[in-house]
Amino acid sequence: MNNGYKTAIGMMSGTSADGIDACLVKIYDDLKFEFIAGHALDYPEEIREKLLNIANNNGKTEDICYMDFAVGKLFAKCANELIEKTGISQSGVDFIASHGQTVFHHPTPVNCAGISTGSTLQIGNISVIAENTGVTTVGNFRTRDIAAGGQGAPLVPFADELIFGRKIPRCIQNIGGIANVTVLSPECKTFAFDTGPGNMLIDYCMKKYFDIPYDKDGRIACSGVIDEDWLEMLLKEPYYALNPPKTTGRELFNDLYAERILQNAPLNKCDIIATISALSAKTIFDAYNRFVLPKTGIKEIVIGGGGAYNKFLTGLLKKYFGHIPVKTHADFNINDKFKEAISFALLGYCTINKIPNNLPICTGAAKRVAMGEIAY
Repeated sequence: MNNGYKTAIGMMSGTSADGIDACLVKIYDDLKFEFIAGHALDYPEEIREKLLNIANNNGKTEDICYMDFAVGKLFAKCANELIEKTGISQSGVDFIASHGQTVFHHPTPVNCAGISTGSTLQIGNISVIAENTGVTTVGNFRTRDIAAGGQGAPLVPFADELIFGRKIPRCIQNIGGIANVTVLSPECKTFAFDTGPGNMLIDYCMKKYFDIPYDKDGRIACSGVIDEDWLEMLLKEPYYALNPPKTTGRELFNDLYAERILQNAPLNKCDIIATISALSAKTIFDAYNRFVLPKTGIKEIVIGGGGAYNKFLTGLLKKYFGHIPVKTHADFNINDKFKEAISFALLGYCTINKIPNNLPICTGAAKRVAMGEIAY
């Protein structure tokens, strides 16, 4: 170990499948960290289309096989660009920790021939990353937690607890493709779960009706009106009432789901975006009332992810939560763009040092385990 710390690159690509975020950090023995630099690489449009096709359960085996290696090369490219950008040598990086790209996540056990198990698949092969960077690479974090009976998610709460502590009762609310919350409080053990769709359904509708990938700053939603009747219908989705621990993704909120709910949508396209955006905000608010506030009071909410830049969405959250302040990671001098990449660097540090890095109360695993596999 170098002077009580390791230099690491953390890498993340979320359910929106728009690209890769990478960060260079120093991680110290006490798991405190220092952010050095970040770098992002957008997926080529052809790659993104293939990824979304696979994630919507429309890919062939050969597609998944090829994309595992192709995405691995893109992760390696992103890491190498970050190394070049910072001027550090490859030998100066102790390890890379990559979340990879989730293409399927089904933690609920399925039975076949008497074998019952949940499953998850992240592509972006870590051997490809290691070979193309010359740096030891850690990945496949979620599989060990599922093997231990967990949901394989959420994993970022481990880092949330390290970063924010538990002295002040607060919620760390990520709004990516899927929205998820980490509850940190001295009044209860840390717990976390997916509240429902974040940007996923919004992005689908933006592409379908406006041929643009997302609603920048929530401008389209702001020009529409929420259809309260349709929103009430959407809120009847059974997932929202399930008790934590729970996770979700494109296995539920996929293109087929979007097309099904759009059969009852209002005619005005802007109203559709406004209502789908309100769905994300309302399911977050309802989840707090159902599952968070009965366990602990909350002094503040810290929003992160792409949804934090959607003024319509954040405006609704501020309205719903009223007296509870809604802040961003910037208020804590944390780079929101690379927060999840930082989290996986911390998880990778634990893997390298054989430190348990899951939180069973968040994932539902039977025990604490050191998640992650290593390609030297």
